[in-house]
Amino acid sequence: MSGPHELCVRELHAVEEFEDVCRLFAGIWRPDPGGAPITAEMMRALSHAGNYVAGAYRHDRLVGASVGFVAAPPRRALHSHITGTLAGQGAGFALKLHQREWALDHGLDTITWTYDPLVRRNAHFNLTKLGARPEEYLPAFYGTMADAINAGDESDRVLAVWRLTSPHVLAAVRREPCPMEIPPGAVTGLGDDGGRPVRGRTDAETVLVAVPEDIETLRVADPAAARAWRLALREVLGDLLRDGARVTGFHDKSCYVARRSAFREQLT
Repeated sequence: MSGPHELCVRELHAVEEFEDVCRLFAGIWRPDPGGAPITAEMMRALSHAGNYVAGAYRHDRLVGASVGFVAAPPRRALHSHITGTLAGQGAGFALKLHQREWALDHGLDTITWTYDPLVRRNAHFNLTKLGARPEEYLPAFYGTMADAINAGDESDRVLAVWRLTSPHVLAAVRREPCPMEIPPGAVTGLGDDGGRPVRGRTDAETVLVAVPEDIETLRVADPAAARAWRLALREVLGDLLRDGARVTGFHDKSCYVARRSAFREQLT
């Protein structure tokens, strides 16, 4: 049982709890009036229909929350629509573990969600700490977004797929290190030259695809460079995934590792 000062994650069911989640998300995304990422009414409906709405509490204070719904394929997947956490609370990993247990208890073996593939810390968290894998590139997925995090950029996302009982996922949830080794012959499909994207070769078996150190700061300091990164990643990573390559990891907290044979290996 959790003590009063430990992180506690639990499902939410009351309107007052959903309103707390709205206030938490508003502080994180700072959307324009009327642009809230989700409403208390929607969370109420999703929860009542048997979907996933959970909060993470420390010192009885809400420090993170996550909302998901059962998605296609039938009886297989939970789609995690939105998760927001306060920095430095450890709530993101705890919420994902809770979400995983919830999904398995409901007979689901996969969780999906989208994230901005240009944000390094998100890529590291999703791929390295959780063992999820991006499987589809989605250009301008949410259209124009006016919140404080996304304003001034296009809303490209990748669909992350978390296969809950895969060996590398089981190792990740046990917090076992899983080093990402780069094989000989790997080429750089997208590199970083002084903060600018540089396209390279993508015709090898293994292709490295870099992302900028801090895209969120770059959007403010150098919007032209941020847009160049957006278009370059869309072209290089998007084309690789569309051509059948699969991302197998995120190396050194800086670049995706894409392998052309990984998809064929999944089919055998």
